[in-house]
Amino acid sequence: MRVDYDVLAKTIAALTEGETDHVALMATIACEVHHSDARFDWTGFYRVVAPELLKIGPYQGGHGCLTIPFARGVCGAAARTGQTQLVADVDAFADHIACASSTRSELVIPVFDGAQNLIAVFDIDSNQPDAFDTEDATALTAIIEQAFATS
Repeated sequence: MRVDYDVLAKTIAALTEGETDHVALMATIACEVHHSDARFDWTGFYRVVAPELLKIGPYQGGHGCLTIPFARGVCGAAARTGQTQLVADVDAFADHIACASSTRSELVIPVFDGAQNLIAVFDIDSNQPDAFDTEDATALTAIIEQAFATS
């Protein structure tokens, strides 16, 4: 069953109301999004911890990569460009980092705090090819923006 984004957005808003701690927000969002749709095989955050470097944050699913430089992979591209990455086939993405061999498609959304500083990327992997569309990207971006707007 596909996620009902209206219900998901309301649930996350209710759970995170007034919360400003980034890790608490990330943990709650990763959990709620992960369990909302069977397409979502790995769901989590990579946090900006140094210039040009992401480190794994709260997530749901199997193990993820521990660190990802901005210069590599889909997560790095989202961090480097500040643009959402919607990848139908990760094998066709130049320099894809295979944190899990089961990943076939990926959606990565840059995460900005209230001051518009890049603080993380939100990464969703699927074991299905071409699992994500612009509706997913738009709805999840709105959820992320709302949650981190005052943090």
